[in-house]
Amino acid sequence: MSLDAAGTLQVAGRTVPRFGYGTMRLTGPRISGPPADRDEALRVLRRAVELGVRVLDTAWYYGPDVADELVAEALRPYPDDLVVVSKLGAARREDGSWSTALRPEELRAGAERELRLLRLETLPVVHLRWTPNPDVTFAEALDAMLDISDDGLLERVGLSNVDAAQLELALGRTPVATVSNPYSVLDRSGEDVLRICEREGIPFLPFFPLGASPVRSGSGVAADARVGELAGRAGAGRTQLALAWLLHRSPVLLPIPGTGSVAHLEENLAAADLRLTGDVLAGLDALAAA
Repeated sequence: MSLDAAGTLQVAGRTVPRFGYGTMRLTGPRISGPPADRDEALRVLRRAVELGVRVLDTAWYYGPDVADELVAEALRPYPDDLVVVSKLGAARREDGSWSTALRPEELRAGAERELRLLRLETLPVVHLRWTPNPDVTFAEALDAMLDISDDGLLERVGLSNVDAAQLELALGRTPVATVSNPYSVLDRSGEDVLRICEREGIPFLPFFPLGASPVRSGSGVAADARVGELAGRAGAGRTQLALAWLLHRSPVLLPIPGTGSVAHLEENLAAADLRLTGDVLAGLDALAAA
C-alpha cells in the first residue's frame, strides 16, 4: 500500500501526502473517555505513520485530553516531516457536553494545554475552530490567535468551520495555513470556501468526510443506498469510494478520516489507489443535487 497516488501538498512548510488521519475516533463513545482498546489505538497511530500519513488532526477536547495523550505516547519522538494539526475554540463540560472557548484567555489556555499534552515546544498548525457565540467576534478570536502565534506557542494559524467571508477576512490579516470545514460527497456546503482555498493554494482538510458525525449513527455514506450502488460498480467499499471522490474532486483536498481500528485504517488509506470510472464519478458528482 502506498499513498503516492494521492499526490502531495505543502502543509506547514513540509511536503506531505494528500491523505491524513483524524484522532477523534480514538476516544470512547461520543468522543468521551478512553478507547475500549488502548493498545489498538496506539497501533492505529503507529501504523498510520508507517503507511505514510504525515498529517494528524487532533484536539485536546477529544476525550478530553485522551487523543492528544495517545498521539504523544505512540509517536514521540515525532518524525521531522509529521505535521500535527490541532484545534482551539471548543471545550468540554463536566457532563461531557460541548461548549465554546473562544475568548482570548480561553484560546491561550487551550494552546498551553495542547503543548503540554502533545509534549511539543510549539504547535505546527492550530485551527481556530469557529462557532458563533455572544462572547467574542470572529475578528477578536483571530487576533487572539495571532497574538498566541507571535508569542511562539504556535507556528501557523488555520481556520475551521468558517464561511467564505471569514476566510477572506483572515487572508487580509495573515497567511492561512489550512482550512477544515465539513465537506463530503453528500455535503457540498463548503464549496465556496473550497474555491477560495483552490485560488490561494490552501490545503482543505474536510471533516465529516463521509457525510456523518461520529456521534450520530445510521447516516452518511454508510447508510446511503446510492453510494452503495456506485461502490458496487467500482468494486470498492462505500468509505473507500467517498474518500477517493474527495481526492479526485480538488487538488487541495486532504481527507483526514478517523478510526480506532488498524484494519479500517488500512481500508481507508487504500482509497488512494482507487481509480474511478467516468460513470461512477458522474454518479457521485450528482449525489448532492439529487
